[in-house]
Amino acid sequence: MKILRIIARLNIGGPARNAVLLTEGFPGTALICGEVAESEGDMMYLAGEKGIKPIIIEELGRELSWKDDWTAFWKIYNIIREVKPDIIHTHTAKAGALGRMAGILYGKAILIHTFHGHVFSGYFGKVKTIFFIWVEKILALFTDKIITVSYELKRELSQEFKIAPERKIEVIELGFELEELFKLPTKNKTEIINIGVVGRLVPVKNHKMLFRAVKNLKAKIIIIGDGEMRQELERYAEELGIKDIVEFRGWVKDLKAIYEGLDIVALTSLNEGTPVSLIEAMAARRPVIATNVGGVKDIVKDGASGYLVESENVEEFAKKLLELIKDPEKRRRFGECGRNIIKNRFSKERLIKDTEKLYNNTLQKNKDF
Repeated sequence: MKILRIIARLNIGGPARNAVLLTEGFPGTALICGEVAESEGDMMYLAGEKGIKPIIIEELGRELSWKDDWTAFWKIYNIIREVKPDIIHTHTAKAGALGRMAGILYGKAILIHTFHGHVFSGYFGKVKTIFFIWVEKILALFTDKIITVSYELKRELSQEFKIAPERKIEVIELGFELEELFKLPTKNKTEIINIGVVGRLVPVKNHKMLFRAVKNLKAKIIIIGDGEMRQELERYAEELGIKDIVEFRGWVKDLKAIYEGLDIVALTSLNEGTPVSLIEAMAARRPVIATNVGGVKDIVKDGASGYLVESENVEEFAKKLLELIKDPEKRRRFGECGRNIIKNRFSKERLIKDTEKLYNNTLQKNKDF
């Protein structure tokens, strides 16, 4: 089968890794992507390591622009006509919209779209959100199969936002190369506890909640990542009087280097699809604490591998953090449980096998129809 894969950009995160590993897993697949913004971590290096040379469309970036989006649409359409794919598989919202519209115009390929999360809460105002919901509903009518990366995300799309009926949505969890993290030992007891947050510095990640929660705790905060809010977060840490315990490290490529120095991994997002940092943390035997949003509860077993706290409940978040800080045995126990949950479940091999099955089934149904 000939596959054309489209993603807005290969910035650091789950969607980019997913797109690269799937491109590698299906030899001959063409990958289209835009350019990564200066404030984002660039994951183009991973494609290079896998021998993948993406087709770059400069206009297919993060920001919305009628002019650039129109140009990107026609460039995608022309590539589709040249490649003549059996399947067009899109990832992320903007690439999903432009890629599927171009696929609809082409009219000769199966259309598949993966929701790695959604932009229906925590991103835009009410009017924009309603607009994007209706765009997705219309596109879903022409999409042969929709993939979500968690069962909670499937529930939200089918029941809460009514993007598409359940029968059209398939859950395929993410897959990763986690071997190096599985080798990490349990963190030794230390006097100062390192609490890590891994991800983009953007509003939806809600780092300020963690800053408020640790204000009176004896711990150090390690911020892995970068983004548009870095300067604002640096100022906020200074305002709260915690500047001395917050360290901004920027993007770090080496996963082992990220997690081996952390005692606890936190996540305070307002909205999540599948939280990659929590999967990595659990693979590395690190206990986690996170807001109970999106697909987080599909991964974290509350009270066993970590703690789940309702979004913006700073007091409860601080309370649970303090428990983990004070109890090294609980951290060890949670870490072991987390690794057992992750083992085999999020492998690259499973991801490719599940995706291949969906491709074959969808192509067969289309032929029968």
